Amino acid sequence: MAKTLDDIQRQIEKLQQQAAAIKAKEVSGVIQRIKVAIESYGLTPKDLFQGKVKAAKKTKVAVVGGPSKAVVKKARGAAKFRDDAGNSWSGHGRKPFWFIKALESGKAVADLTVK
Repeated sequence: MAKTLDDIQRQIEKLQQQAAAIKAKEVSGVIQRIKVAIESYGLTPKDLFQGKVKAAKKTKVAVVGGPSKAVVKKARGAAKFRDDAGNSWSGHGRKPFWFIKALESGKAVADLTVK
């Protein structure tokens, strides 16, 4: 019996899910072995990365969805602009309606900037 394209795509999806599950299981073991080695030998980030360590940004993330549909969403940035009504905007992305209206009403960008 000949397989259809749909049959093969279902098999591929099933195999990808199996591979992701195996990888997740193996990763936790690898991480544990690395932690043990770091503690055992007293290694520092400088030892591991030959001095190429930058200060890590602390970004909050949320993982949404199941194992095969996981999406990482970054937390919103700190507010750079705020109005008297409590609306805020990080300055990234499209300008919010309240920001545009405030500028149209005569406010300057400096008036809305968080100090």
